[in-house]
Amino acid sequence: MQQFVFSEPSAQLAGCVAVVLVGLSKGGLGGALALLGVPIMALAIPPVQAAGILLPILLVMDAISLWAWRGQYHLSTLKRMLPGAAIGIGIGWLTAALVSDAVVRLIVGVVALAFSARWLLSGPARRAAPRSESIMRASLWATLAGYTSFVAHAGGPPYQVYAMPLRLDPRLYTGTSVIFFAVVNAIKVIPYAFLGQFDAANLIAAATLLPLAVGATLAGAFVVRRMRAEIFYPVMYAMVVLVGLKLCWDGLSALL
Repeated sequence: MQQFVFSEPSAQLAGCVAVVLVGLSKGGLGGALALLGVPIMALAIPPVQAAGILLPILLVMDAISLWAWRGQYHLSTLKRMLPGAAIGIGIGWLTAALVSDAVVRLIVGVVALAFSARWLLSGPARRAAPRSESIMRASLWATLAGYTSFVAHAGGPPYQVYAMPLRLDPRLYTGTSVIFFAVVNAIKVIPYAFLGQFDAANLIAAATLLPLAVGATLAGAFVVRRMRAEIFYPVMYAMVVLVGLKLCWDGLSALL
């Protein structure tokens, strides 16, 4: 049984900061904040235990986000992407022992930075023009999102590569993202349970952070609901850049 280290003040502080950042991200403010959750908690708690504490909190955040963004979703995007995500999770489960987490993070980071650079270098008219939907592109990027979410908790960039160029209304984009990743996380519960992530110590620690998680998630949704598309999408692309840099750093640090 894991030692219950969450009684230490340093662990409690790290947990609170991490949950606030992840909650704001889950509310709709982008994946860069969510990536900081485990590293911040790992400053005071063993990384595996930090991930185990956050996992049930993420599931509760998903439920809150689904309520906060109820009725706001783009059905055709979900229909095109969810089957691929399930396939990607399955592939990740079957090949997790064969693939380096660091390599996956580095590859996804490079993809995120290339995607952002392509957007930045395109003209204003092209940035504003919505891209047409495609079953092939949706299936490809959704499978990669499911796979990288399972293997390296980095499903955001592949999802965004397909979904952001559609230029959906910010509310529709956020609501669709919330549903997509809620389903992905729900599917991941089964293999993660087999890995022993739901022990008593982690569940007790997670329960103490839930009120803060609820408030942070609702706060993120409050902010996004009031953002215009001209502000929302540049902020999202900036978040993709931060995510890409963080993933590249993590991947290179582990490899070197």
